[in-house]
Amino acid sequence: MSLNPQEFMAKMEARMVFSTEDKAVLKAGADWGKEVAAEMADHFYDYLGKDPEMNAIINAKEGRIHRLRETFIQWFLEMFTGIDDWGNQYAERRWRIGLVHVQIGIGPQHVVPAMATVVREVGNKLKAEGKNDELRNALGKICMIDLAFIEQAYVEVSSNAVLQETGWTEGLFRRLITTGAGQHAPA
Repeated sequence: MSLNPQEFMAKMEARMVFSTEDKAVLKAGADWGKEVAAEMADHFYDYLGKDPEMNAIINAKEGRIHRLRETFIQWFLEMFTGIDDWGNQYAERRWRIGLVHVQIGIGPQHVVPAMATVVREVGNKLKAEGKNDELRNALGKICMIDLAFIEQAYVEVSSNAVLQETGWTEGLFRRLITTGAGQHAPA
């Protein structure tokens, strides 16, 4: 079970109806995104710092929070620029970000509410500045695409671990998931 980031990006763009117009709106808002990126990082890490598990992860190593803030700011700006018009480089980078989340133990139960914090705070900022909804909608779509990459990384890593540990085939694994492995367990 190996994800192709470019194919996944194309699939998510279609599912989210992330259009050429959305991309143009984001690019036009890139200067605004740059202005507010550090503030959004503050909201993001303030939120995560209140959770004991996340606080332990983000402060586990000396200087980690500083590096994470810089990475967040870069990630945030890339949503506006698309790196390469939301193409192969964008997809590859998002996939790597997802895998890093898995490697350092940041689970979906932390990622989803943290992304919701970003979406909410961006919306609040846009509203406070009297901006139209086009930028909020486009940013919401790309945030959800980015979130899908992170979530898919958990699925891929977990699935591969199960396959490697059990020796099952991918077909068997998918069939068990589809039919409900619990239906086959003894009562």
